Amino acid sequence: MHELSIACAVVDLAARAAGDASVDEVRVRVGALSGVVPDALVFAFDVAAAGTVCEGGRLLVEAVPVAVRCGGCGRESDLAEPLRFRCPACGVPTPDVVRGRELEVVSITLREESHAGACR
Repeated sequence: MHELSIACAVVDLAARAAGDASVDEVRVRVGALSGVVPDALVFAFDVAAAGTVCEGGRLLVEAVPVAVRCGGCGRESDLAEPLRFRCPACGVPTPDVVRGRELEVVSITLREESHAGACR
């Protein structure tokens, strides 16, 4: 399960960005061709976050569909079948993938700590 090593890298990145603050949420984009299973990544994140500033935080995954640019008609289209590289508009085979390979951290949100009893 390579999702665990990816989750560890995400936790490390988030922890460096957070410093001493706690991480509330990490948003990632995962393309359909990335080879990453989103549910497995979310599970692995919870495991990797244990004992770190990310513990108790959540990983939100945005699934990115495969999109191609057609050399025949010039259109950019999402593919309903990500392993059938044909333009949905004109049927021409098209290997020009423009989206769907992503695996990127989009944002890291820090948890606001409660300062109960602090002077105002």
